[in-house]
Amino acid sequence: MGFLAWVFTLVLWGAALALVLGAVVLGVCRLRPTKDLKKRRSVTVLVLGDFGRSPRMQYHCVSLAKLPFTTVDIVGYGGTDPIDEIVSGSAPNVDEANASFRLHMMRPPPALPKNAPKAVFLLYAPFKVVFQILQLTWTMTFSVSRPSHILVQNPPSIPSLPVAVLVTMLHGSRLVVDWHNYGYTILGLSLGPNHPVVKLAWAIEATFGRLGSDHFCVTHAMRKDLVNWGVSARALHDRPPPAFRPTPLDDLAPLFSGISATSTDFGGGACVDGGTAFTTGSGDLRPTRPALLVSSTSWTPDEDFSILLSALEDYEAARAREPQSLPQLLCVITGKGPLKAFYEEKISKMDFVHVRISTAWLSAADYPKLLGAATLGVSLHTSSSGLDLPMKVVDMFGCALPVCAKSFRCIDELVKVGINGVTFDTASELGEQIVTLLRGFPHKTPQLDKLRNGLKEFRDNSWERNWTAQAASTFIST
Repeated sequence: MGFLAWVFTLVLWGAALALVLGAVVLGVCRLRPTKDLKKRRSVTVLVLGDFGRSPRMQYHCVSLAKLPFTTVDIVGYGGTDPIDEIVSGSAPNVDEANASFRLHMMRPPPALPKNAPKAVFLLYAPFKVVFQILQLTWTMTFSVSRPSHILVQNPPSIPSLPVAVLVTMLHGSRLVVDWHNYGYTILGLSLGPNHPVVKLAWAIEATFGRLGSDHFCVTHAMRKDLVNWGVSARALHDRPPPAFRPTPLDDLAPLFSGISATSTDFGGGACVDGGTAFTTGSGDLRPTRPALLVSSTSWTPDEDFSILLSALEDYEAARAREPQSLPQLLCVITGKGPLKAFYEEKISKMDFVHVRISTAWLSAADYPKLLGAATLGVSLHTSSSGLDLPMKVVDMFGCALPVCAKSFRCIDELVKVGINGVTFDTASELGEQIVTLLRGFPHKTPQLDKLRNGLKEFRDNSWERNWTAQAASTFIST
């Protein structure tokens, strides 16, 4: 405990020093004149991570920019390109006085090797926190116009929440916290739920999180749980943007041909007629095409992909028994993350005849098109807190793609069993569901068609309509 006590002391003193320095800087800089951009007001959106990989916060930004005379200052880390609406509406693509978005992309702190020991992580953590506190304080004072509101994504909680509280107090802004999950539960996946560092993270998150003026969260289950923290939040369910829709037939051939250029699993170059495994050279769908199963992941510990791999083994055996009623299967797993190499090695050792697995990386433009062309989706997300919902399922539903989803505490807020999807607990259950839903493809799939038809109500309620009803008033009021 002596070592841990030393680490905690260093974290607390470092963070306290950084916050004090930040307060001094902000106190001085509060005297500086606010940028006058034709009297447009600004809202700051803070994401302490790769902003391009946070779709919900990007959709927030687009909706905010549609409010009268509002410019959105985006503070986060670069890496992945944001959606087109943000790129095209930001300076320097538009002159600053008329820009809808101003991007303030910071340089991420130096990263530790992925296989670094836990002790090294504990030693490094306080220095990273201090670095981020100073970096955020500088950016939100010297780069960002004084905002009417600051919208912060949680998690990560440290140091986003403490810095956001400090900035809003000194600027007289309103702090809006968008609760996607609990940060301390994610930390608990690697350190264990009873680790002292996890308990410290909980204390910081609970203390500063409740200081927001307004709160959103992603589920009704989280809204109820936040009451225990003294937080009154509104549940703002995710909805997909317009790009997530069924892919028209005319777009399928170019899509599969493009993907085939980097992935042999789609049959590019192997077809006599110049087509792909899914489309003929003339652009029509092949009657012998495989079913397309899609699963998107960030390759993190809260998604056990061994479940899907085991289910695919069951499907392989079923296809060997029923070659006339079950199709060949291509499973595409998209995304980046720390466990990708681990699972790719496992996949390379699997002996499949009727199933192929591709871990192809897709562009932001091709990803919704692939979902819109897929036959069935799979989600293995379980949530570290059991209180958030997988955005990947929201995107799949936007594309009218039924989903087999791993069961957990609040998944029923999104997946309605027998109406728009099914849920499973074990690999064998998932395997049975895939077999049942794909039996008869591509001709007659009555159970799959029923689930697809059940998605109409979900797809009719867009993000913009939902945001306008649930969130707009928070930012219009001052």
